[in-house]
Amino acid sequence: MSSNFCRQCGAKLVPKELENEGIVPYCPQCGQYRFPQYNVAVSMIVINEEKDEILLIQQYGKKSYVLVAGYVSRGESLEDAVAREVKEETGMTVSHMKFNCTQFFEKSDTLMCNFTAFVKDASEMDPNYEVDSYAWFTREEARANIRPGSLAEHFLVTYLNE
Repeated sequence: MSSNFCRQCGAKLVPKELENEGIVPYCPQCGQYRFPQYNVAVSMIVINEEKDEILLIQQYGKKSYVLVAGYVSRGESLEDAVAREVKEETGMTVSHMKFNCTQFFEKSDTLMCNFTAFVKDASEMDPNYEVDSYAWFTREEARANIRPGSLAEHFLVTYLNE
């Protein structure tokens, strides 16, 4: 169970069989099943359309490169989150995007949704405080420089191997 307590009343949840669903957290006080909740985030392979280069960033004092990413706000579509996160973190405007794939990330209990986000004007690049450093790479350079073993690497390699 991802949570041990009912989000409505605070009572301790117990595992209980639910027909066609298996074992689901159940609140004996409310008499309701409480399906696990998780976070949703977007991850973007940002491509400069003019030069066909991929943007990789460094964050949080780490020297390895990752993709631009961020959480989806309540009520926000995935597509709106992609455009907002790219704009917030890089200052650039997404001209169009393509959905790639998803992967559940157990460490943060997050469903990661990966997109390719195309930008026409890389000169808009104006990183915010979340970005320590950034660089534009050719496709093969991006493959060689992405953080090994990371979810970012999985998304990038999956995209490049299409």
